[in-house]
Amino acid sequence: MSEAPEEPRMVQCRKLGKLLPGLKRKPYRNELGQRIYDEVSQEAWDLWLKESVRFINTYRVDLASPEGQKFMLKQAAIFFGFEQGDLAETAWTPPKPGELAHHERRRPDSPWRAGPSP
Repeated sequence: MSEAPEEPRMVQCRKLGKLLPGLKRKPYRNELGQRIYDEVSQEAWDLWLKESVRFINTYRVDLASPEGQKFMLKQAAIFFGFEQGDLAETAWTPPKPGELAHHERRRPDSPWRAGPSP
């Protein structure tokens, strides 16, 4: 006899403002990790993971160092609205309407272009 699938834990997501499935476990072993677990959805956490890469790349954050961890925890707290403040500036800028993002551009002579080989 198989067990019924476990219902996802629902949270009122403070970032997205609606009831959504929560994280399966705390992302950090501290007070912020508990607050994120209690008040942030998996969907919002996934947004943070994408955003956090921009900080890591712009500031060359060493996540193994105490300074890097402190910086990223501060940015996460601001991102989710647990702390007041502005997020650190990143080098990323969104593409203008109608413009392809950098990763979507292909040089005509690129061997990686889509379609059949000549």
